[in-house]
This record gives sequence, structure tokens and C-alpha cells, in this order.
Amino acid sequence: MSKRSLLKNDWVVMALFTVAVLSMPIWLAPIGAAYPDLLQKFAIFGIFAIGYNILFGLTGYLSFGHAVFLGVGSYTAVWSFKLLTMNVLPAVLFAMVVGGLFAVVIGYLSLRRSGIYFSILTLAFAQMSYNMAYSVLTPITNGETGLQLTKTDPRMIDAMFVAPGEGLPSTNLFGMSMSGYSGFYFCAVLLIIGFFISLRIFRSPFGLKLLAIKSNQNRMLYTGFNTKPYLLTAFVISGVYAGLAGALMAVTDPLAGAERMQWTASGEVVLMTILGGVGTLIGPLLGVGIIKYFENIFSALNTNTLHQTFSFLPDWLEDIVVAISSHFVGDGWHLTLGVLFMVIVIFLPGGVMEGFQRIAALARRLSRPQQEKAIQTSEQE
Repeated sequence: MSKRSLLKNDWVVMALFTVAVLSMPIWLAPIGAAYPDLLQKFAIFGIFAIGYNILFGLTGYLSFGHAVFLGVGSYTAVWSFKLLTMNVLPAVLFAMVVGGLFAVVIGYLSLRRSGIYFSILTLAFAQMSYNMAYSVLTPITNGETGLQLTKTDPRMIDAMFVAPGEGLPSTNLFGMSMSGYSGFYFCAVLLIIGFFISLRIFRSPFGLKLLAIKSNQNRMLYTGFNTKPYLLTAFVISGVYAGLAGALMAVTDPLAGAERMQWTASGEVVLMTILGGVGTLIGPLLGVGIIKYFENIFSALNTNTLHQTFSFLPDWLEDIVVAISSHFVGDGWHLTLGVLFMVIVIFLPGGVMEGFQRIAALARRLSRPQQEKAIQTSEQE
């Protein structure tokens, strides 16, 4: 495929992705996932997963500590709200910068090792940061209570231009509130920009070098190619994405807690990436959608809802079906997710995207005989 046609396809992908993201409140409504809080989570964790996929998907380096940048981004954003202004732009920019700086330090030290040793090092840094946020850094993080806004915060920029009101101020973008659908669309625009940057990285010589490192790093080292700067750059870019996601969490809900640095948050983004398809552009976003939908929709189902759903069955059969299915919804939604994850890992190692690719390949095989028959018929005529 020529460079021009590849560029054209990229713009088609971007156009379709933009339309899909901006119209989410419409096409997610039939499955009950169109309310603003959930849409914001889709966009925020989509950014987190896209950034993580640049590291894990392109280089093969599995980080178990990426949540540290998520937490750092949240703390930085809240401090921006407390000290400067409730406008979200400075908070987002500061969070990306601080997240990138943390990624430089952690990446430089962790990338001295590879494989499982790299993964353990990133996990160690994340747990160390998590524990420090609860203890040593309490003056900065406010410990277990978490960092929150107060009426006594200086907010120096707002104090010069905005008259103080009653109660706590809310986050805004030049006066536009960041709650509800306006908050979602702000996150959605940043998701689209983040996806575009990721697409360009995947198509760039830099992205190809990262894929070569993933394929056979030793061979590249034998040729004299220094892989460390490329790996560190990918790690820092990924950390900037995570810092942005952390800032957006604070934008939509102005508080920050150490739980965002916990290893379970890092494991969640790993699960999202693997579930959707490691190294694919859309796969991590599909993984985000599946996990966040299960977390917010399946966890809300109860026996009353199940009885209403299966009311068309005979009473005795309805009771049996509800008794069995009730273990997979509500508090048991993790069981459903676990079963789904096992099925995908066993039968679709490439994630959900591999399933779509198999379906597309099957469709091409089925349509090929018809195309050949049509060609033969036209030649005979």
C-alpha cells in the first residue's frame, strides 16, 4: 500500500472514530450506558489505555505500575485548582508535565532491566508511591482523606478576575461547567486528540523502531542500535497519557486519593489492553468499554431486575434461571468478567480485535467464490 493511500485510510479511520466518540450518547442509549458519568469514564480510561498501549503494545514492556502516573496527574490537577484557578486547562497541562517528569525518573531506572524484572520494578515504584501518599507525603496528599477543595484555598488567578461565590466552586472551561455532558465532550475531544497522536506514532518510523524492539531487541543491540532512548521515550509518552487521564478524573470529580495509585488500578489497564487486543489501535478502547460497562451496568443488576427480564418464562424455570444468573451480576460481576477474560485468552489470544479479524477473514473467504463466479460469467458473456 502506497504512502498516499495509507494516509487516506488514516484520515478515514480518524473521521469514523471522531463520529463514533461524539455520538456515544446516542448509540449507547439503547444499552443504558449513555449517562454522563459513565461516558466520562469511557473517555478517561480510553486515554489511559491508549497511552498504555503505546508502551505495552509497541515495545512489549509490561508495566505493572502505570497507575502511579494516574495518581500524580490527579494530585497535580487538584493542586492547580486549589492554588491557581478552577479553569481546567492549567490543571491538564501541569498534570501532563508532572506525569511526564515522573515517567522520566521511573522509566530511566526501570528500563535498566527487561522482562519480568522490568514489570516488578514498575510495580515496586507504584506501591512505594502509594504508601508514601498515605504516610510521608501526607502534607501534599492529605493521606487517607484525600486531597479536596476547600473554601480557604487561595486560587490566586480566580481571586484576581472572578468574584468569590458561596460554597465550593466547580471546575470550568472559561465559564463552561465540566459536569454532565459538557464534561464528557471535553474528555471526548482530548480522547480524539490522543487517538490521533497514537495513530501517527503507530505509522511513524519511531513506531516501527518500537515494533522492531518488541520483535527482537537482542538482534537490534547486536547491530549497534541503542534501544534505550526509544524505550524511554515510549515510557514517557505513556506516562503523559496517564497523567492526562488522572487530571481528567479530577476535572470531572475534584478530588484525589492514593487509591488511584494502587496496583489494582495498574492491573485494570493491563486487563483492558489484553481484553481488547494488545498492539491494535481500537482494541484497548474496546477493552475499556467492556470492563467499564460490566463495572457500572452489570454491578447494578439485582434479582428484581432479573425477574423482570425473565418474566416471559414459566415460573419454575424463571426461578432457576434467576438463581443461576444472580451469581454473575450485582456483586458477582467480577465473576462474569473473569469468565469472559478466560474465554478470550483461551480462544482469542489477540483479544476482541482478533475475533473481528477472524470474522472479516471468513467473510472474505465466503465472498471469494461468488466473485470468481461473477468474473467467469462476465467473461463468458
